[in-house]
Amino acid sequence: VPLGVFWSLILGLVWLHLLEVPDPSVVPHYQAGVVAFGLSAIIELLGEPFWVLAQVHLFVRLKVIAESLSVVSKCILTVTLVILYPHWGLYIFSLAQLLYVSVLVMCYVIYFVVFLGSPEATKKSFPVARVKALLPSFVEDETFVNWKEARLTWSFFKQSFLKQILTEGERYVMTFLNVLNFGDQGVYDIVNNLGSLVARFIFLPIEESFYVFFAKVLERGKTVKDQKQDDVAMAANVLELLLKLVLLIGFTITVFGYAYSQLALDIYGGSMLSSGTGPDLLRCYSLYVLFLAVNGVTECFTFALMCKEEVDRYNFVMLALSFIFLCISYFLTHWYGSVGFILANCFNMGIRIAHSTHYIYHYFRESTHRPLTGLLPSPALLLVYIISAVVTAFSEVLFCCDKGWMARLIHISTGALCLAATLVVMFCTETKLIHFVRSQ
Repeated sequence: VPLGVFWSLILGLVWLHLLEVPDPSVVPHYQAGVVAFGLSAIIELLGEPFWVLAQVHLFVRLKVIAESLSVVSKCILTVTLVILYPHWGLYIFSLAQLLYVSVLVMCYVIYFVVFLGSPEATKKSFPVARVKALLPSFVEDETFVNWKEARLTWSFFKQSFLKQILTEGERYVMTFLNVLNFGDQGVYDIVNNLGSLVARFIFLPIEESFYVFFAKVLERGKTVKDQKQDDVAMAANVLELLLKLVLLIGFTITVFGYAYSQLALDIYGGSMLSSGTGPDLLRCYSLYVLFLAVNGVTECFTFALMCKEEVDRYNFVMLALSFIFLCISYFLTHWYGSVGFILANCFNMGIRIAHSTHYIYHYFRESTHRPLTGLLPSPALLLVYIISAVVTAFSEVLFCCDKGWMARLIHISTGALCLAATLVVMFCTETKLIHFVRSQ
């Protein structure tokens, strides 16, 4: 928390005095927005110990309820203020963000205040008895710093910092190098938020939940021969099916996203979004979702099993990759505009997938399990995807998007039929995966 306060102050000053500030007549209350978002980051840090405790002990229901309540509260407040007080500008989104983090933190705090010391906690032999134990304290029998844990924490901090650059690097390029004007940044943000809905609502929960699963089932830093073989078999089976699941979701979004990007943006934002670079951005983002899907699962397994030395080695790789990614983002943006950012992200994700799959291959090399076969869909399903891509692309050319609502309905119906055919073939060929989804 003290580090959070320090960095919020420093970066707040950078955003207010060193970077370009938008015209107050166009974007009012910018300064208040910067302060509010810095404050919300500090509030969220206060709830971090509770979040970690919930993650470690698999309190999935608590996490779902807390995040749902906070998101719903944020959305309701945003919509209400936009309708009633549109002239408030950034005040609206600042207040909504503060409400979001406050509700999130309060949900965790209230739950653990009630839970700790309760008969249920005693029955589960929960390692923390009181909320006070979660606050900073000095333990007489221990050293001030546990250096083994400190070194591991430092390794993960460096990794998180580099992952932040790799995940949000294009935003820093936009902000610091002014490669796009505010209007283009706005269109990019809209497309980015629309395109990342699947990643946030489907892939991120899968990645977080199964990171904990793999970390619990297999021991970090041990080879496959030194693990319990039943646990290895279970982990390999789950990894294979997870890879197949996210791959098929990614393929479906890529195939149908290409032909329906323009229509989606036209319905969502009118000609302002569907006539410019928006459709090309969303088409590229549909491909990027496929990379995101595979990378999320492969990295969650890799990071759950890496020892400290392997994490440190990977940090060097990520450092080089971060530099290359930022350079590629800069040059591709000059050549292709905002589309260049998404192409650079695809390159970045491709390299990370290559590293993770290499790690998984070597990890299971001395066993009979081959979880990477999950990345190979059945030939029949692949053929249906190719046919669907061709049919929907032709449908877009013939019926979308300036030929009236009847033509749009024909285009939508064509996509629905292709999607139905794809799902039927999926149910017939991927029976093991369907059983996994139903049971889990």
